[in-house]
Amino acid sequence: MKISIKLKLSIVLAGLLIATVGVLSQLVLQGIERNQRLAVENELAKHSEIANLRARQTYLMYERVEDRIFLQRRGQELAMDISRLSGLTVIIYNAEGREVGNSLQLIEMPSVEDTLSYALQGKTAYQISGESLVYMAPLYGSSGQIGVVQFHYSLKSNQAFYQAIERLFLTAGLVVLVAGFLLGYVYFHRFAAVIYKLRNAAESIRQGSFLKQQPIKRGDELGELSQGIFYMSREMEHHIKAMEDEQRKLKLAIEKLQALEQQQKQFIGNISHEFKTPLTSIKAYVDLLDMYRDDPKLIEEAHMNIGKETERLHEMVEKVLQLSALEKYDFEMQPEPVEIKELLLDICGRMRGKAAKFGLGLEISLEPAVLWADRESLMHIFINVIDNAIKYNVPDGHIKVQSEVDSGRVRIQVIDTGIGIPEEVRDKIFEPFFTVNKDRSRGSGGTGLGLSLVKRLVEKQRGELTIHSGDQQGTIFMITFPIDAEKFTTSKQAEM
Repeated sequence: MKISIKLKLSIVLAGLLIATVGVLSQLVLQGIERNQRLAVENELAKHSEIANLRARQTYLMYERVEDRIFLQRRGQELAMDISRLSGLTVIIYNAEGREVGNSLQLIEMPSVEDTLSYALQGKTAYQISGESLVYMAPLYGSSGQIGVVQFHYSLKSNQAFYQAIERLFLTAGLVVLVAGFLLGYVYFHRFAAVIYKLRNAAESIRQGSFLKQQPIKRGDELGELSQGIFYMSREMEHHIKAMEDEQRKLKLAIEKLQALEQQQKQFIGNISHEFKTPLTSIKAYVDLLDMYRDDPKLIEEAHMNIGKETERLHEMVEKVLQLSALEKYDFEMQPEPVEIKELLLDICGRMRGKAAKFGLGLEISLEPAVLWADRESLMHIFINVIDNAIKYNVPDGHIKVQSEVDSGRVRIQVIDTGIGIPEEVRDKIFEPFFTVNKDRSRGSGGTGLGLSLVKRLVEKQRGELTIHSGDQQGTIFMITFPIDAEKFTTSKQAEM
């Protein structure tokens, strides 16, 4: 069931008014009750002082006897005197709590044992029973407290006044409820009309008809809301235009993809060119051997160079195939726990002979750590990086391989004293067939594919590869991998 906003707001306003009147009436009634109680207490406290003064006067007027005997003889007379002075019913009790005087014998009194025992201890006490208040105060003689004086106070007038005020607030609350509901309904009718205009404006925007001006102009929050809707309408219109611009940009992106296709063709052309160079060299030596079959020196030179170019061709084919496979065959990765220290020791042992061949020293500083990774991929990564450090090093140089564990990651560094990599080409060093020095790379057997392959393999293992300059010369290859302790736990549980 749909309820009008005018009705809702009117009910809320009437409720707030009733709550306000209710809280205000409660506070006023509590204040009246408190003031009445204080007034009664002050009045009865004065009567108790007068009663004590009258008791001392009576004691001095007659023969001096013990307090107990004095109250026994003069208790009734004293009660009558105090009653005449206060205008209240008065009862006097001795120190044992027995009644020794009563100004109105026929009155029916409530049970006052607890209050009387409290007053006999020298304290003022009172209790309320229906329309009456029984007030008890200590009565003192020549040697201290000799008894208790009790006043019987009527609360009829106070209670009648309190009930009249209560009825007044009840009547006022009903009047406020009716008046507040009617006035609120009339006022919120205009308020709701403004909201309906804003709703219609929002509906127009939803249907695609954007606003040309503000729906309403006011100096309050509704005016600000109107400005907001108008601003939203303009922004949506601008965004639609922006989307059209994005479509144009998309067309440009398609054109760029076509350019990338052209780059792919260029990549194939580069492969053909790189393959052609060693093949040309091999063909030349074959032709020379056909012409000079009996030249031992030529045969030795041809054997060496043909072997070198053949190895270079084999390396290029292998790495091109690996680069292509990385794009298609992710499922061939077989992650397992790999002890990185043992793996690097094995690889360094294999590469130590090649480093010694070029007169290079190989230094190792490794920390034990276990990675969750594909072992073959790690082998390819580190063999290529260390081989690169050997190829592009200087005579009598050295290579350092070190690893350390920090904050849940393994950091491996391969540091060489080679020719270094200029900062301006570091972003291109991972592109296929890119080499810093073409002549040097051909002389050392480099193809420009190794680092591109390493970059792809590191990323497949969720690692990072960065290049830094050495302290004086050379290059630092830094590779980091995460340590996945949860994977090891899952693997062990699966084995069990």
